[in-house]
Formats: sequence, C-alpha cells, structure tokens
Amino acid sequence: MNIPIAYEDDWLLVVDKPAGLLTIPTPKGELRTLSSILNEEAKKRGVDYRFHPCHRLDRETSGLIIYAKGKAIQKKMMDEFKKHKIKKIYFAFLQGIINQDNGQIKQPIDGVSAVTRFRVLERKKNFTVVEVVPLTGRKNQIRLHFKSIGHPLVGETKFAFRRDYALKAKRLCLHAKSLEFTHPVTQKTVHIEAKIAGDLEEFLRRHHN
Repeated sequence: MNIPIAYEDDWLLVVDKPAGLLTIPTPKGELRTLSSILNEEAKKRGVDYRFHPCHRLDRETSGLIIYAKGKAIQKKMMDEFKKHKIKKIYFAFLQGIINQDNGQIKQPIDGVSAVTRFRVLERKKNFTVVEVVPLTGRKNQIRLHFKSIGHPLVGETKFAFRRDYALKAKRLCLHAKSLEFTHPVTQKTVHIEAKIAGDLEEFLRRHHN
C-alpha cells in the first residue's frame, strides 16, 4: 500500500494516513494497520529500528501522523504531546451552518478539561467547512466537542445518529492537515502540511453550493 511520506529524517517519519486504516490494532487484534504496514516495509529494507506511533488518528480520520524510529524518540515526542507543545490543525466539515466566524469550545471530556478552537473557512448550503485547533488532546475531542454544540462532523456515526441529518458522507469528514513542533533532537521548528484528502476534495466538488 502506498502511504505518502510527508517528512522524514534520522529520527522521525511523518506520513499522510489514508482514511479507513487503523493506527494500531484494537483489542480485536487486526493484522493490517498503519503501524504494521510501515514496519513490514522497514523490515524489507533491513533497517535496525521499528516505527512507533507518537499519537493516534481514528480509523476514519485521514492526515498527518508522527512515527518515531525507536522507543527513545517515541518517548520524547509523547512527552511533547503531553505538554501540549505540538500544534495540530485539522480540516473538518460540520453539519449545519455555524454563524460565528471563530469560536472556542470548552467542555470537559470524562471529567477532564478540554478546549477546541475553530475558524470558519466556508459556508455551504447545509454544512460548514472549518479549520480546527485542539488545544488539548482528549480522546475523540473534536468529534465530541462539535456534537456538544449541535454541529456534529459530517459522516459522524458514533456520536450522532445518521438519520438525523440529510447530508451523508462515506466517512468521517476530518483530516489532520498540519503539524508544528520543536524537533526533540535537533531542537529546530518542524512545520508539515498535508493536502486535503482526495475524497474530501471530491465531496466539496459535489456539494459546491
């Protein structure tokens, strides 16, 4: 499977994950995940390290994900995530029309504080295109926060009833489009951008009004 590489150096690999692929297996023990594909490739090339994910993306979410070449670098990157030092920007389609141009959702998740900022990029006939910056990293944060303000993500089936919305999509319309962080070894600022996923671009073309 051709996984596009967005960035690589001696310590890190950032790939553009296609939608529909798990990062790591669930308790069901799936054999084919992004991690298994990358590590099979590495084995074929005979490298002496394994790829370890530094964070997760949901199966249905596409976009940028950071892998470490070895456990030591993974730990350093995960510490950066814990300290909220890694800036992530997502691209999402929300059900309905959001009237405010910018907003911030502060809603605890499982009793822990969680904050998501968003900016409206475009308003379509029955959905809104937004840029999303999660300031905390709770599980399912973006999905839960937009559901909480009555604008779940287009294609959401876990936290909203599909039948409640006329607009349907083949998958969750969420894409991790940019990452910025201080490199744990070189201490340089790394900024990586990914193009919008092809299927989301196609969705926009079909719903151009």
